[in-house]
Amino acid sequence: MNLIETIKASQSPDHNIRQNAQQQLDSFQSNDLSGFLINLSTNLLNTEIDTYIKTGSALLIKNALTSKDSHTKQNLGANWLHLPTETRNQVKINLVQALSSQDIKCGTAAAQAIAAVAGIELPVSQWLELIPGLLQNINTDVQTTKQASLQAIGFICEIVDPAFLSIHSNSILTAVAQGARKEESNEYIRLAAIQALINSIEFIKNNFDNEGERNYIMQIVCEATQSKNAEVQVSAFECLVKIVATYYDKMQLYMEKALFGLTISGMNSENDQVALQAVEFWSTICETELDIILENQDLEEIGETPERVNFKFSVAAVRDITPVLLNLMTKKEDDDDEDEWNVSMAASTCLALLSNAVSDPIVQPVLSFVEQNIRNSDWRFRESAVMAFGCILEGPDNRLLAPLITTALPVIIELMKDPVIQVKDTTAWCLGKICEVEFNSVASELPKVIEVLLSGLVEPPRVAVNACWALLSISSLVHDNDKPTYILSPYFDTIIDRLMVCAARPTSTSETNLKASTFEAISSFVENCADDCLPTVEKLTLALVDQLDHTVAMQSQLVNADDRRVHNELQSNLCTVVTSVVRRLEKKVAPLCDRLMHALISIMRSSLKSSTVMEDVFLTVGSIAAATEKDFLRYMDPFSEFLYAALQNHEEHAMCSVAVGTVGDICRALSELALPYCDNLMHALVLTLQSEAVLPEIKPIIISCFGDIALAIGGNFENYLGGCMSILNQAAKSSLHIENEDYSLMEFNGSLKESIVEAYVGIVQGMKSGNNVNALIPYVNGIFEFLKEVIDQDERNESTIRSLLGLIGDLAEAFPPQSLANFYAGDWIDALIKRVKVERMSSQTREIAKWVREIKKRQQN
Repeated sequence: MNLIETIKASQSPDHNIRQNAQQQLDSFQSNDLSGFLINLSTNLLNTEIDTYIKTGSALLIKNALTSKDSHTKQNLGANWLHLPTETRNQVKINLVQALSSQDIKCGTAAAQAIAAVAGIELPVSQWLELIPGLLQNINTDVQTTKQASLQAIGFICEIVDPAFLSIHSNSILTAVAQGARKEESNEYIRLAAIQALINSIEFIKNNFDNEGERNYIMQIVCEATQSKNAEVQVSAFECLVKIVATYYDKMQLYMEKALFGLTISGMNSENDQVALQAVEFWSTICETELDIILENQDLEEIGETPERVNFKFSVAAVRDITPVLLNLMTKKEDDDDEDEWNVSMAASTCLALLSNAVSDPIVQPVLSFVEQNIRNSDWRFRESAVMAFGCILEGPDNRLLAPLITTALPVIIELMKDPVIQVKDTTAWCLGKICEVEFNSVASELPKVIEVLLSGLVEPPRVAVNACWALLSISSLVHDNDKPTYILSPYFDTIIDRLMVCAARPTSTSETNLKASTFEAISSFVENCADDCLPTVEKLTLALVDQLDHTVAMQSQLVNADDRRVHNELQSNLCTVVTSVVRRLEKKVAPLCDRLMHALISIMRSSLKSSTVMEDVFLTVGSIAAATEKDFLRYMDPFSEFLYAALQNHEEHAMCSVAVGTVGDICRALSELALPYCDNLMHALVLTLQSEAVLPEIKPIIISCFGDIALAIGGNFENYLGGCMSILNQAAKSSLHIENEDYSLMEFNGSLKESIVEAYVGIVQGMKSGNNVNALIPYVNGIFEFLKEVIDQDERNESTIRSLLGLIGDLAEAFPPQSLANFYAGDWIDALIKRVKVERMSSQTREIAKWVREIKKRQQN
């Protein structure tokens, strides 16, 4: 079968034909990538084949070069760059020529493939003629070429780092603006230009800083919102959303002159897509202003001047946009899809954000709507009234809300018996929201609230899910797991029974979130219950173990991927609850641990390496280790093979991360009994640390784990000390090196610093407990250099400061008096202790600082 026939077959309605064709395409790609890509790109120029073959060919090129997975994307890019230059040039020539196809679908598909190539080549300074060539195409009179070239620029701006395009920013903006003007008679070109502008917003900062250019851009976009073409209108409003999110600080004049009126008009549009984007505009305003409020509060708390101005656009608009949002919330259908994003849902989300941004002023207009409609004969208005009430429960002062909740609660409870499913659904959610933000107002009605929520568990899944969440909200707010009894004790047994019945409900594969919600609620009740509820928890444990055993027995009967997915989700949910049970019962769970571990190991044997159930199994094993402590040793031999495998499964980032955490759990449980397993564990951890496939955020977890191992095996850690200290030294240099103010890098470095300190603490304490601190002497100078540099960089994270102080104290205590006098001679430690007091850090940090002040005298005197 040739390539064209295979592409046809890959789009067959017959699953087997489609699957076989896809396997052939994968084989073509892996065996001869050069030939595969050249033939595909040649298809785009073939005027004798159908459009769907051409678009399919372009999609295959794109998929051969890029991926949503960053590691796969990197590998595909490397594969492309390793192809012969002649091959790459021929593919690029064909793709650019395809932009001039009279079939715009072919041109659009070619534009996407061009962007995929550009995403690889432009960052390495190749294909530098691409952007100038596309800009030249935009100046042509051939409409399809112009449109496809604008689309290509838009796609490129979407995926390529702006830094690699900045040299062309003026030219790109000029071309895009030209195509987006109201004078452009071809609405398809105008649409392509507006969409390209959306993707260009972030890298035209210099242009936006210029008032004249900014005014021109805003004029073009605002005029486009008035286009008679619906797609252009939608994209124009989408562009305004992007602009206000990126350049909020420059929007004051435009809000006053145009944007307020345009967006109000847009929200009232009969076109739902226009209304959605206009609502999104105000959601973005609210989110931005809330971020500014929180950022400024944080700065004020540490005595710094706020950096950004909150123009309070939302406050100025609250009385005008609130009625519009409330009206949009009533736009519902009898057969609405709860998972489909629509105008009503967008309006509800915006109202909640508006409530957070403006606080008290939102209450009165919403309350009037609620009072008028909560008993309305039209279910849409009843549902909207309840939704609106729930949406404003965050933001306004609780003292203002409490009496309103007390008044409204009996009516809301009654609405759980409403004949319309949508009303019940929203009411269950609203009850959960009320419990979450103002539980004291619910306490007097608690029996009725629990009664209607339990009745909600037998309703259709959408209602039952919200009933579960509401029960979970109640449970998490009245946690008294250190007391003999608590407010939920009289209801606990019934709640658990009804939740377990709900969890056993037969549901379709698309409704598995009900089981997850139910088990999550059960876990919360178990974690937070008082002591007099433990007999029920023990009874629950037996039921859970029986269910786990049953799932193991069922594994051989799974016939397809959907069955396996649902089965794995059930096992994951059961593991989540078992983890909560084990943590709550602690040593009382010991009689069931043999059965539990047997079931968990059986699940691991039958699960795929990439299965998410493995992550939950490992978390459960970690909780069992914590509960059984040194008795966990009898499970180590059968479990360790899975642990080593998971640590070396670098492609599965979440699994690898959980496995590292499990190592810490086991080491803390076994203490010195972990020693026989440490060679393999340390080897696996070091390999994982060195692997390029591992996500950066996993590496601090590994470094911290070294401290757990050292603390467990004490002086025996000397076997690994040299290699470990070398790794920590390299990590320390990396964490202290700041090239720019990249927030994600700064966050990673902060996490890395904290993990290094935690590792040092574990090593120092472990070597001290094993009477082997002398082995640390060659490394003390490096540790103190790291400590001083972290402090000199004006570390702001209190958790890290607390760890730093702890390490300083541990070192002073571990070594003989005055043996480290030189390291404690400077005033930097006293300055750090003083900071703790001046900045009014937590009592925990102050206690550690006080201890350090005393213990360091041991080295000084």
